[in-house]
Amino acid sequence: MTAWKTRGLRGSVLEDLINRTNERYREEGLALIQKVPTPITPMEIDKQTRHITLAYFDQKSTVDYIGAVQGLPVCFDAKECAEESFALRNIHAHQYAFMREFEQQEGIAFLLIAFTRSDTYYYLPFRGLVPFWERAQAGGRKSFRRSELDPAYIIPTHQDGVLIPWLELLQRDLDER
Repeated sequence: MTAWKTRGLRGSVLEDLINRTNERYREEGLALIQKVPTPITPMEIDKQTRHITLAYFDQKSTVDYIGAVQGLPVCFDAKECAEESFALRNIHAHQYAFMREFEQQEGIAFLLIAFTRSDTYYYLPFRGLVPFWERAQAGGRKSFRRSELDPAYIIPTHQDGVLIPWLELLQRDLDER
């Protein structure tokens, strides 16, 4: 089991933006996406605030979100990084394996990455992650630079009231398969 000590709400801003976007897509009948809760066992609770201060993960999580878009199964994970380089250690082997198997079942897997320093949001198709992952597994660089990513997958923000409009990039992903 892995212990977890609170380190603030890492990724909570990105997840909030994605949750609001997904709710808008649901309201418009475009997609039905659910946030996958991470199962934990609380060990310590602050009695005054009733907040969990120490917990253990019950099992390995898969991805942050799963659902369907117009009948297509999709899964994705939300990641945030402060630098212009994304460390692959932020993706666990079991998450990578789940996304690979999801794609083998004809689902669509991807990452939504927030590069916070440049205020850039990026849609990384699973097939775009594979070369970086394999490079790291072969002993190469354990991260990738934002400049290595295809600029066509930069997510334009706040379009028509949608905060992180990832559906347009999903369509690009599908078109390029």
